[in-house]
Amino acid sequence: MTIQYRNGHARADHARRTLVTGGAGFIGSHLCDSLLQRGDTVVCLDNLFTGTMHNIRPLLNHPNFQFIEHDVREPLKIDGEFDRIFNMACPASPRHYQRDPVGTMKTCVLGTINVLDLARAKGSRVLQASTSEIYGDPEVHPQTEDYVGHVNATGPRACYDEGKRAAETLMFDYHRVHGVEIKVARIFNTYGPRMLENDGRVVSNFIVQALRGEPITIYGSGSQTRSFCFVADLIRGLELLMESPAEVIGPCNLGNPHEVTVEAIAREIVERTQSTSLLQFEPLPVDDPKRRKPAIDTAMRTLGWRPEVALQDGLEATIAHFALRIATPDASVPPADHRSGKAVRRRLSLASKT
Repeated sequence: MTIQYRNGHARADHARRTLVTGGAGFIGSHLCDSLLQRGDTVVCLDNLFTGTMHNIRPLLNHPNFQFIEHDVREPLKIDGEFDRIFNMACPASPRHYQRDPVGTMKTCVLGTINVLDLARAKGSRVLQASTSEIYGDPEVHPQTEDYVGHVNATGPRACYDEGKRAAETLMFDYHRVHGVEIKVARIFNTYGPRMLENDGRVVSNFIVQALRGEPITIYGSGSQTRSFCFVADLIRGLELLMESPAEVIGPCNLGNPHEVTVEAIAREIVERTQSTSLLQFEPLPVDDPKRRKPAIDTAMRTLGWRPEVALQDGLEATIAHFALRIATPDASVPPADHRSGKAVRRRLSLASKT
């Protein structure tokens, strides 16, 4: 199969069948959209722990889209071949991954083993969605892929941080031992439409609080920094990494190197929403990183990728999304039959016949 790169986007010379685990989540659902737009047949698998049917509702009647409700911690038995597997399955915000820390670790370890076993059986190329949390509270700035990190293996964030580190280990061991074709992306702070209102992340928290006129909760002094990448830029990076030459396996940082303080982003959001909210400072959570900025030299050199969406433009799109969601809260609630799994079972039967 020949891969062509046009305007920074990966395109193939024939359609592929692609599995996206965690495909009903924030990033996963945008990835499903993009893969369908380029002509793939997409199987979306999610246990709906943090993903929602609302994110993929427009895709349910697409002839090339199938949804399976399933937990990656359980073995994956799906008929038919897959050319590509994107493993996006895992809650990514501290509020959600700490809600069931043992479950989070199992998702990272057992889930990755199950995905890799499926990739090995199907002869699929597989991309692991890793994270900047691999680096912990970094002592090196900006963070490069060869930095081994400064992490706390026993803290409340360890279920995610260490789980993702273990997932990377499994990816590389399956590659070395079984010859599975792998890609590892280390994703930095990403924002955009479809983030959950209650996920506890900086951008979504600040926007929702500003729109509701509530105090803007800043943990710590606000001087800690983050680098925010708009979701469309990230999706483009994930696709380019997946379609890069076989010898490009990563890890590869994907994020926006534009660094901004947490207080600065809060004030920017207050201004853009024309909110009356005041800033409210609270104690910094345990192991919360003080600085976070990706070095993206690897992505620029091997993928020709760099973020294109300015923070101001991305914030406008994200604010508009949350403003609509808050104004029409019922729109974010999936229909009863989707929650009960009727549509899921129907699509699972379709997938099993593929």
